[in-house]
Parts: sequence; C-alpha cells; structure tokens
Amino acid sequence: MLVDDLGEPVPVDAPPSRVVSLVPSLTEAVEVSAPGRLAGATDYCTHPATLDVPRVGGSKYPKLDRILALEPDLVLANSEESRQEDVETLRGNGIAVWVMAAPATVPDGLASLRRLLTQCFELDEPDWLVAAEEAWRTPEPVRARAVVPVWRKPWVVLGRDTFGGDVLLRLGVANAYAGHEDRYPRPKLDELRARFDSGAADLLVLPDEPWEFTASDGPDAFPGVPYVLVSGRFLTWYGPSLVDAHAELAAALARSVEASSE
Repeated sequence: MLVDDLGEPVPVDAPPSRVVSLVPSLTEAVEVSAPGRLAGATDYCTHPATLDVPRVGGSKYPKLDRILALEPDLVLANSEESRQEDVETLRGNGIAVWVMAAPATVPDGLASLRRLLTQCFELDEPDWLVAAEEAWRTPEPVRARAVVPVWRKPWVVLGRDTFGGDVLLRLGVANAYAGHEDRYPRPKLDELRARFDSGAADLLVLPDEPWEFTASDGPDAFPGVPYVLVSGRFLTWYGPSLVDAHAELAAALARSVEASSE
C-alpha cells in the first residue's frame, strides 16, 4: 500500500480519477501533469488560470461537507496548512488522504511531488519537474541578507527551514532569520528595523501572498531600506511555477541588490 510523506497509508487501488486538492501548489501540479483528474479545489487554487472545478472553501478551513459531496477517491493535503482533525474526519468517512510534508528546501518539494505523481498517479516523470530540478540545482553565492515578511498584523517573517527561504538562498539571498528557532517568527517592528540598523540585513523581500504587500504597504514601515516586491507564488509554491520562478525572481532580486549597493 502507498504511504504519504508522513508515513500514513493511502488506500487507493488505482490511479485516482476524482481528486480534491486543498493545496494550491498540488492543484497546479496535478492539473498540469494529469489534466481532468481534479474534482474540486480550494478558493485559493488560482492556477492553472483555466481551472474550472467546484470550490471547497479555504486551505486551512475547507468545507468538509462539500468535499464529501464530491465523492473523491483522493484528497491532497499539506502538513503545515491542513488541520489534522480535518484529515482524520475525511479518513473516518472512507476518503483516502495524501498529506504532503511542508518542504524545507526546493529539492525536498520536488522529490515529494515526484513520488506523488509517479507512484500515486502512476505518471511518467513530468517534463516540468525535470526542468525545475535543473534550474534550481546550483545555488548562487550569497550577496545579500534579507528580512522576508509574510504577514503584517502582526508581523510574521520567514524563519528556519522554509521553502521560501531556500528559494532565496539558491538565488544568493540569505534569510536573516534562518537561524531562529521558529519557522515563522513574530518579531516586533522595532526588532525588524534593528536588523537593518545593525547591518544584519540589507534587503527587504515582500511577497504578494499571503499578505498582499505593495509599494505602499510594507516599505512604509522600513524607511530607507532597499526592498523588492516578488510574486508569492514564485517564492513559495512548489510545482510547475518553479520553472519560471528562477528567472523571474533572479531578475527582480538582481535589480534590488544592484540598487542597494549604489
């Protein structure tokens, strides 16, 4: 029997044909790799842009009655976003659930996707996965240290062992909170500003999700600090988006690093 990333059994007798995904990254990966298998997805599953399936609420608080009504043969969840009680309720109703571990690195995420797609869905290795592995294989030398907020009220930043942190590190930008004991620290604004004042950080990286940072919402809290606005999908999604993410993020970061050194 198949087991998910957490070692839990996934009782499917054949490649699933009615899948409900609670994870935007997995939604995109499945739809691109095995079109037509998705029977439902969350409100936050925005890619592919052409995806037209019933919606089952949010990733953190899905509508379980909607999921059960769709009669899926597999539900895709995530150890960081999906609540254990929801996973247990679905399994208690006879639904197979594959829980993907929250990847700490790009290779972790791609390896997990490869196992899901080739073992559970019995697909050939997707071309996009091979291309993503090649694009992200070789890390660049560190040339900047960044604070990376993902929320503002209160401030929450990327800490240790995060996928987004590894994405940036492979592009030459170290996470100033990579050594923190928490994966998502909640420092006060004064502490964040002190990182820049002390030279421990020299770049502010602001994604547009989950908090939608903009030129007027985010940089205003850090006067004079060089910043870059980036796509949250490119920074934190593990899937087909990684193919374009390398070039897009590298270009944005390069412009910001150059500007900060002038």
